[in-house]
Amino acid sequence: MKINIKKYYSGFGSKKSLLIFLSPALLAIFSFFFIPVIAAFIISFTDFSIYALADWNYIQFIGFDNYFRLFDDPLFWTSLKNTFYFVIVAGPLSIIASLTAAILLSSKTTLFKSFFRLSFFLPVVTTLVAVAIVWRFIYHPNFGLLNYALGYLGISPIDWLGDPNWAMPAIILMAVWKSFGYNMIIFIAGLHNIPEQLYEAAEVEGANSWHKFRNITLPLLAPTTMFVGIITLIGFFQLFAEPYIMTQGGPLNSTLSIVQYMYQEGFRWWNIGYSAAIAFVLFTIIFVGTIIQLKLKKND
Repeated sequence: MKINIKKYYSGFGSKKSLLIFLSPALLAIFSFFFIPVIAAFIISFTDFSIYALADWNYIQFIGFDNYFRLFDDPLFWTSLKNTFYFVIVAGPLSIIASLTAAILLSSKTTLFKSFFRLSFFLPVVTTLVAVAIVWRFIYHPNFGLLNYALGYLGISPIDWLGDPNWAMPAIILMAVWKSFGYNMIIFIAGLHNIPEQLYEAAEVEGANSWHKFRNITLPLLAPTTMFVGIITLIGFFQLFAEPYIMTQGGPLNSTLSIVQYMYQEGFRWWNIGYSAAIAFVLFTIIFVGTIIQLKLKKND
Protein backbone atom coordinates (compact mmCIF):
# COMPACT_ATOMS: atom_id res chain seq x y z
CA MET A 1 0.00 0.00 0.00
CA LYS A 2 1.48 3.31 -1.10
CA ILE A 3 0.92 6.46 0.88
CA ASN A 4 0.92 9.82 -0.82
CA ILE A 5 3.13 11.78 1.59
CA LYS A 6 2.49 15.12 -0.11
CA LYS A 7 -1.26 14.60 0.13
CA TYR A 8 -0.99 13.49 3.77
CA TYR A 9 0.93 16.60 4.78
CA SER A 10 -0.85 19.01 2.44
CA GLY A 11 -2.82 20.51 5.30
CA PHE A 12 0.23 21.05 7.49
CA GLY A 13 3.10 21.87 5.16
CA SER A 14 2.21 25.37 4.01
CA LYS A 15 4.53 28.20 4.93
CA LYS A 16 1.66 30.06 6.50
CA SER A 17 0.89 27.18 8.86
CA LEU A 18 4.54 26.84 9.80
CA LEU A 19 4.80 30.53 10.62
CA ILE A 20 1.66 30.36 12.76
CA PHE A 21 3.00 27.47 14.85
CA LEU A 22 6.53 28.84 15.10
CA SER A 23 5.65 32.49 15.68
CA PRO A 24 5.26 32.26 19.51
CA ALA A 25 8.70 30.66 19.92
CA LEU A 26 10.31 32.97 17.36
CA LEU A 27 8.73 36.00 19.01
CA ALA A 28 10.02 34.94 22.43
CA ILE A 29 13.54 34.30 21.07
CA PHE A 30 13.58 37.63 19.26
CA SER A 31 12.23 39.54 22.29
CA PHE A 32 14.35 37.98 25.01
CA PHE A 33 17.54 37.13 23.09
CA PHE A 34 18.19 39.10 19.92
CA ILE A 35 16.88 42.46 21.12
CA PRO A 36 18.88 42.38 24.41
CA VAL A 37 22.02 41.25 22.55
CA ILE A 38 21.69 44.06 20.00
CA ALA A 39 20.98 46.57 22.79
CA ALA A 40 24.03 45.38 24.76
CA PHE A 41 26.20 45.66 21.65
CA ILE A 42 25.09 49.27 21.16
CA ILE A 43 25.61 50.02 24.87
CA SER A 44 29.20 48.76 24.61
CA PHE A 45 29.96 51.83 22.45
CA THR A 46 28.60 54.25 25.08
CA ASP A 47 29.48 55.37 28.60
CA PHE A 48 26.20 53.95 29.91
CA SER A 49 26.21 54.10 33.72
CA ILE A 50 23.84 54.30 36.67
CA TYR A 51 23.06 57.93 35.87
CA ALA A 52 21.72 56.94 32.45
CA LEU A 53 19.08 54.76 34.11
CA ALA A 54 17.43 57.92 35.42
CA ASP A 55 18.06 60.18 32.44
CA TRP A 56 19.09 58.97 28.98
CA ASN A 57 20.59 62.37 28.28
CA TYR A 58 23.63 61.23 30.27
CA ILE A 59 24.43 58.60 27.63
CA GLN A 60 27.29 59.57 25.32
CA PHE A 61 28.54 57.67 22.31
CA ILE A 62 32.26 57.06 22.84
CA GLY A 63 33.01 54.68 19.97
CA PHE A 64 35.65 52.03 20.68
CA ASP A 65 36.94 53.70 23.85
CA ASN A 66 35.60 50.89 26.07
CA TYR A 67 37.40 48.31 23.96
CA PHE A 68 40.64 50.33 23.87
CA ARG A 69 40.40 50.74 27.63
CA LEU A 70 40.60 46.97 28.05
CA PHE A 71 44.17 46.94 26.76
CA ASP A 72 45.27 49.20 29.62
CA ASP A 73 43.22 47.47 32.32
CA PRO A 74 45.42 45.16 34.43
CA LEU A 75 42.40 43.55 36.10
CA PHE A 76 40.99 42.59 32.71
CA TRP A 77 44.24 40.83 31.77
CA THR A 78 44.39 39.15 35.18
CA SER A 79 40.83 37.86 34.85
CA LEU A 80 41.50 36.74 31.27
CA LYS A 81 44.65 34.88 32.34
CA ASN A 82 42.79 33.20 35.21
CA THR A 83 39.96 32.17 32.89
CA PHE A 84 42.33 30.66 30.33
CA TYR A 85 44.17 28.86 33.13
CA PHE A 86 40.88 27.41 34.32
CA VAL A 87 39.74 26.35 30.84
CA ILE A 88 43.09 24.85 29.78
CA VAL A 89 43.43 22.78 32.96
CA ALA A 90 39.83 22.01 33.93
CA GLY A 91 38.57 21.34 30.39
CA PRO A 92 40.80 18.32 29.59
CA LEU A 93 40.49 17.03 33.16
CA SER A 94 36.70 17.09 32.93
CA ILE A 95 36.68 15.32 29.55
CA ILE A 96 39.17 12.67 30.69
CA ALA A 97 37.26 12.04 33.93
CA SER A 98 33.91 11.81 32.15
CA LEU A 99 35.25 9.51 29.41
CA THR A 100 36.94 7.24 31.95
CA ALA A 101 33.75 7.00 34.02
CA ALA A 102 31.68 6.34 30.89
CA ILE A 103 33.95 3.50 29.76
CA LEU A 104 33.95 1.91 33.22
CA LEU A 105 30.16 2.17 33.52
CA SER A 106 29.69 0.73 30.02
CA SER A 107 31.76 -2.35 30.80
CA LYS A 108 29.92 -5.65 31.09
CA THR A 109 31.84 -6.54 34.23
CA THR A 110 30.89 -3.40 36.18
CA LEU A 111 28.38 -3.99 38.96
CA PHE A 112 25.70 -1.57 40.21
CA LYS A 113 25.89 0.57 37.06
CA SER A 114 22.67 2.44 37.76
CA PHE A 115 23.81 3.33 41.26
CA PHE A 116 27.15 4.73 40.08
CA ARG A 117 25.57 6.63 37.18
CA LEU A 118 23.15 8.27 39.60
CA SER A 119 25.95 9.01 42.07
CA PHE A 120 28.17 10.62 39.44
CA PHE A 121 25.30 12.64 37.98
CA LEU A 122 23.93 13.94 41.30
CA PRO A 123 26.51 16.79 41.59
CA VAL A 124 25.32 18.14 38.22
CA VAL A 125 21.76 18.68 39.45
CA THR A 126 22.75 19.76 42.96
CA THR A 127 22.60 23.51 43.60
CA LEU A 128 26.00 25.14 43.51
CA VAL A 129 25.45 26.93 46.82
CA ALA A 130 25.06 23.62 48.66
CA VAL A 131 28.07 22.19 46.84
CA ALA A 132 30.17 25.24 47.70
CA ILE A 133 29.31 24.99 51.39
CA VAL A 134 30.40 21.35 51.47
CA TRP A 135 33.61 22.03 49.58
CA ARG A 136 34.46 25.04 51.75
CA PHE A 137 34.34 22.67 54.70
CA ILE A 138 36.52 20.15 52.82
CA TYR A 139 39.03 22.92 52.05
CA HIS A 140 39.05 24.40 55.58
CA PRO A 141 42.71 24.94 56.55
CA ASN A 142 42.29 23.66 60.13
CA PHE A 143 39.29 21.33 60.16
CA GLY A 144 38.90 20.36 56.50
CA LEU A 145 38.69 16.72 55.47
CA LEU A 146 41.32 17.20 52.76
CA ASN A 147 43.97 18.53 55.14
CA TYR A 148 42.95 15.86 57.64
CA ALA A 149 43.73 13.20 55.03
CA LEU A 150 46.99 14.89 54.05
CA GLY A 151 48.03 14.87 57.70
CA TYR A 152 48.23 11.08 57.60
CA LEU A 153 50.80 11.45 54.81
CA GLY A 154 52.88 13.87 56.85
CA ILE A 155 51.93 16.88 54.71
CA SER A 156 51.38 20.20 56.47
CA PRO A 157 47.92 21.82 56.22
CA ILE A 158 47.32 23.96 53.12
CA ASP A 159 45.16 27.06 53.04
CA TRP A 160 43.41 25.98 49.87
CA LEU A 161 41.18 29.02 49.39
CA GLY A 162 43.46 31.56 51.08
CA ASP A 163 46.70 30.86 49.21
CA PRO A 164 46.94 32.46 45.73
CA ASN A 165 48.92 29.45 44.50
CA TRP A 166 46.29 26.91 45.56
CA ALA A 167 42.99 28.79 45.21
CA MET A 168 42.51 28.21 41.48
CA PRO A 169 43.51 24.50 41.60
CA ALA A 170 40.96 24.12 44.41
CA ILE A 171 38.28 25.76 42.25
CA ILE A 172 39.27 23.53 39.32
CA LEU A 173 38.95 20.36 41.40
CA MET A 174 35.49 21.32 42.60
CA ALA A 175 34.32 22.37 39.12
CA VAL A 176 35.51 19.12 37.51
CA TRP A 177 33.84 17.05 40.23
CA LYS A 178 30.56 18.90 39.80
CA SER A 179 30.42 18.94 35.99
CA PHE A 180 31.94 15.70 34.71
CA GLY A 181 28.74 13.68 35.30
CA TYR A 182 26.92 15.53 32.51
CA ASN A 183 29.61 14.75 29.95
CA MET A 184 29.73 11.18 31.26
CA ILE A 185 26.09 10.64 30.25
CA ILE A 186 26.83 11.96 26.75
CA PHE A 187 29.86 9.67 26.40
CA ILE A 188 27.81 6.68 27.57
CA ALA A 189 25.27 7.41 24.83
CA GLY A 190 28.11 7.63 22.29
CA LEU A 191 29.62 4.34 23.48
CA HIS A 192 26.27 2.58 23.11
CA ASN A 193 26.17 3.62 19.45
CA ILE A 194 29.42 1.77 18.67
CA PRO A 195 28.58 -1.66 17.18
CA GLU A 196 29.61 -4.51 19.48
CA GLN A 197 30.64 -6.54 16.43
CA LEU A 198 33.68 -4.31 15.96
CA TYR A 199 35.03 -5.24 19.39
CA GLU A 200 34.31 -8.92 18.79
CA ALA A 201 36.17 -8.82 15.47
CA ALA A 202 39.09 -7.07 17.14
CA GLU A 203 39.26 -9.75 19.81
CA VAL A 204 39.36 -12.43 17.12
CA GLU A 205 42.35 -10.61 15.60
CA GLY A 206 44.09 -10.66 18.98
CA ALA A 207 43.61 -6.99 19.94
CA ASN A 208 43.93 -6.13 23.61
CA SER A 209 41.94 -3.51 25.53
CA TRP A 210 44.31 -0.68 24.64
CA HIS A 211 44.20 -1.51 20.90
CA LYS A 212 40.39 -1.61 20.95
CA PHE A 213 40.24 1.70 22.79
CA ARG A 214 42.73 3.40 20.47
CA ASN A 215 41.53 2.03 17.14
CA ILE A 216 37.78 1.63 17.71
CA THR A 217 36.51 3.62 20.68
CA LEU A 218 38.38 6.88 20.17
CA PRO A 219 37.80 7.22 16.38
CA LEU A 220 34.10 6.39 16.60
CA LEU A 221 33.66 8.68 19.61
CA ALA A 222 35.22 11.61 17.73
CA PRO A 223 31.87 13.38 17.00
CA THR A 224 30.79 12.92 20.62
CA THR A 225 34.16 14.14 21.89
CA MET A 226 33.95 17.22 19.67
CA PHE A 227 30.49 18.05 21.01
CA VAL A 228 31.61 17.54 24.61
CA GLY A 229 34.72 19.64 23.97
CA ILE A 230 32.70 22.53 22.55
CA ILE A 231 30.10 22.64 25.32
CA THR A 232 32.84 22.28 27.93
CA LEU A 233 34.79 25.15 26.37
CA ILE A 234 31.72 27.38 26.28
CA GLY A 235 30.67 26.50 29.82
CA PHE A 236 34.10 26.84 31.43
CA PHE A 237 34.83 30.18 29.76
CA GLN A 238 31.74 31.45 31.58
CA LEU A 239 33.25 30.60 34.97
CA PHE A 240 31.48 32.72 37.57
CA ALA A 241 29.54 31.00 40.33
CA GLU A 242 32.38 28.88 41.72
CA PRO A 243 34.86 31.69 42.47
CA TYR A 244 32.08 34.13 43.33
CA ILE A 245 30.76 31.86 46.09
CA MET A 246 34.03 30.28 47.21
CA THR A 247 36.58 33.13 47.10
CA GLN A 248 34.91 36.30 45.76
CA GLY A 249 37.72 36.38 43.18
CA GLY A 250 40.50 36.33 45.77
CA PRO A 251 42.96 35.96 47.23
CA LEU A 252 44.79 38.76 45.40
CA ASN A 253 42.49 38.30 42.38
CA SER A 254 43.97 34.85 41.77
CA THR A 255 40.51 33.38 41.01
CA LEU A 256 38.93 36.44 39.41
CA SER A 257 37.30 35.25 36.17
CA ILE A 258 36.40 37.42 33.22
CA VAL A 259 32.67 36.91 33.82
CA GLN A 260 33.05 37.85 37.47
CA TYR A 261 35.00 40.96 36.48
CA MET A 262 32.26 41.80 33.99
CA TYR A 263 29.69 41.39 36.76
CA GLN A 264 31.65 43.64 39.12
CA GLU A 265 32.00 46.40 36.54
CA GLY A 266 28.35 46.23 35.52
CA PHE A 267 26.50 45.61 38.77
CA ARG A 268 28.87 46.75 41.49
CA TRP A 269 30.41 49.84 39.91
CA TRP A 270 27.63 50.40 37.34
CA ASN A 271 30.03 50.81 34.41
CA ILE A 272 27.51 49.10 32.20
CA GLY A 273 28.98 50.22 28.88
CA TYR A 274 32.41 48.92 29.86
CA SER A 275 30.87 45.70 31.18
CA ALA A 276 29.07 45.17 27.86
CA ALA A 277 32.37 45.58 26.02
CA ILE A 278 33.91 42.86 28.21
CA ALA A 279 30.95 40.61 27.41
CA PHE A 280 31.47 40.92 23.66
CA VAL A 281 35.20 40.33 23.98
CA LEU A 282 34.35 37.11 25.81
CA PHE A 283 31.85 36.23 23.10
CA THR A 284 34.56 36.70 20.48
CA ILE A 285 36.98 34.48 22.40
CA ILE A 286 34.39 31.70 22.75
CA PHE A 287 33.40 32.02 19.08
CA VAL A 288 37.00 31.81 17.90
CA GLY A 289 37.69 28.86 20.22
CA THR A 290 34.64 27.01 18.85
CA ILE A 291 35.68 27.66 15.25
CA ILE A 292 39.19 26.37 15.97
CA GLN A 293 37.79 23.16 17.44
CA LEU A 294 35.53 22.65 14.42
CA LYS A 295 38.44 23.26 12.04
CA LEU A 296 40.66 20.80 13.90
CA LYS A 297 37.91 18.17 13.75
CA LYS A 298 37.39 18.82 10.03
CA ASN A 299 41.10 18.32 9.33
CA ASP A 300 41.25 14.98 11.18
